Amino acid sequence: MNPLYAELQWLPRTPDDFSARLKAIAAFSNDSTSTSPLGRELQSLASSFLNLNQLTKLAKLITAARAEGKSLAPLIPFRLAILSNSTIDYLVPALIATAARHGIDLEIIQPSYDQVAQEALTPNSKVNASKPDAVLFALDYRALPLKLTPGDPDSSAATAAGAIGYLQALQNGIKSNSNALCIFQTFAPPAETLFGSLDRSLPGTLRSLLDSINQSLAAFTLSSGDLLLDVANLAETIGLANWHNHQLGNMAKFSFSDELIPLYADHLSRTVAAIRGKSRKALILALDNTLWGGVIGDDGLEGIALGQGSPLGEAYTAFQDYVRELSRRGVILAVCSKNDEANALEPFEQHPDMVLKRADIASFVANWQNKADNIRAIARELNIGLDALCFIDDNPFERNLVRQELPMVAVPEVSDDPTGYPRALADGGYFEGLAVTDEDRERTSLYQGNKARDALKAAVTDLPAYLRGLEMRLIWKRFDTIGLQRIVQLINKSNQFNLTTRRYTDADVLAVMADRQAFGLQLRLTDRFGDNGIIAIVIGRLQPDRDLIIDTWLMSCRVLGRQVEPTTLNLICQEALKLGARRVVGAYVPTKKNAMVKDHYARLGFTVMETTAAGGNRNLLDLAGFVPAETFIHVTEG
Repeated sequence: MNPLYAELQWLPRTPDDFSARLKAIAAFSNDSTSTSPLGRELQSLASSFLNLNQLTKLAKLITAARAEGKSLAPLIPFRLAILSNSTIDYLVPALIATAARHGIDLEIIQPSYDQVAQEALTPNSKVNASKPDAVLFALDYRALPLKLTPGDPDSSAATAAGAIGYLQALQNGIKSNSNALCIFQTFAPPAETLFGSLDRSLPGTLRSLLDSINQSLAAFTLSSGDLLLDVANLAETIGLANWHNHQLGNMAKFSFSDELIPLYADHLSRTVAAIRGKSRKALILALDNTLWGGVIGDDGLEGIALGQGSPLGEAYTAFQDYVRELSRRGVILAVCSKNDEANALEPFEQHPDMVLKRADIASFVANWQNKADNIRAIARELNIGLDALCFIDDNPFERNLVRQELPMVAVPEVSDDPTGYPRALADGGYFEGLAVTDEDRERTSLYQGNKARDALKAAVTDLPAYLRGLEMRLIWKRFDTIGLQRIVQLINKSNQFNLTTRRYTDADVLAVMADRQAFGLQLRLTDRFGDNGIIAIVIGRLQPDRDLIIDTWLMSCRVLGRQVEPTTLNLICQEALKLGARRVVGAYVPTKKNAMVKDHYARLGFTVMETTAAGGNRNLLDLAGFVPAETFIHVTEG
């Protein structure tokens, strides 16, 4: 078995003091006087490679703490039901512990063995009655109604269609009875073939059938808003002969090798984390011996290894190619280098084989301060949390420093061989994506536009003149299917400017669109420096007493202080009046990250009606006396 995957080589190795740290956390969780977050300690311990036995021990600790009512903050709760035609008893604890690595407090709902259809289709089944956040269909190919007809394309097509129809029936059962998000797996074929290489192209063979089913399943989940866990790709990456363990399958009804449970658990956990908006948003790059070979300050522009002509130079070029593609799909790029800035910039500006350019980098920090402090500064400049960052550096000292000082930052383990850098980032799954939107693809230009706005603000001392000079336009429209992916993405990722921090699935958003007593607004802000993209989401619901409840109000922090808040309230009141509302009611539900909006409604002229023991509040605005605020933002309906 390749240790790269069986032992998750992109993670730091298991700490020698694992058992001692586990005992310390157990004592820590029983100490009612401790003020440190238990979840952070659990996440830190889970962030190294752990074998199945260690994962099980950590899972027991997590489960016990949850049962005792202990807070696992900042881990985010998630309830996952698993329906499988295989035994999952060994898998469950591995998933619970691994999910902590990705910032998730995972609770597993585990029905009886091989009760997939019964659980999905029965309204009051254990799974449906538990109202999980998501249901995983952990099925292998033996769960499908397959009939092999080698050489018969018509029968093969009918068999594939029947398999997809079965999966759609399972989905319909879950949607009708619990409205949970569904996660389907692609199907890994067995390593054995009937015709050799012909199996893939000959209709009706098992390999050909599963290829067709997997393609249809991918299209089906993409169109339905459900998710796909690509187990077939994972199995083929490590080798089908390594993935399958027929002896274990016959003895214990397990669908893949037990050696690969940590790997499978990591892939599933990163998907769950992405649902909760926990994917990393930015990649911070070291420079010397990370983006090029050598030290630019010592070797000079001509002396660094980069580009065609040497295997080493081509490896660094290939890594830059991969990083550029990450940027194009929406990952923010930053540089953190111990260098004189002029030297650090030279390859970006002058080297002919430099793939990445200065314009690709949203934050460029090159100085002689320690990298942990510089990464903190980068997070502040980008206005994102430290837990949204991934840092790659060839130097083990720098990696360990950042892990120690900033344990919430992801730091993949790499060697001094740059050929492995792209795989370390890909295998680590730090940027797991559920969807890609136009805003994702344009994210670097958005941050560059923010710098231009900041420069204008610094040059103008009169704030009204600055705002007027931005030439802002707020383009709003109701929720629609075109913007569905971005709407769901924002709802599940926004934490700071988020009054209630409710999380919605595609189905939930579609339900808002269909509700005539509700509205969902998506707001886009443009100005003279460019398009900021969708920057705010509002959901309002009219109650029988004609109060309009603001169910959700979230906004991008990058547009704070530009009069977007009162302009948005103008829109809310406008749409509330259309529904016949007489009052608008807004609540603030506190979390660890949204304290900045505690007094949001009061600042907008609402009357505080009540406060809660947890620090929340409920606020009221009488529409009869409401006068729209005058702002420098021109509002249009898109």
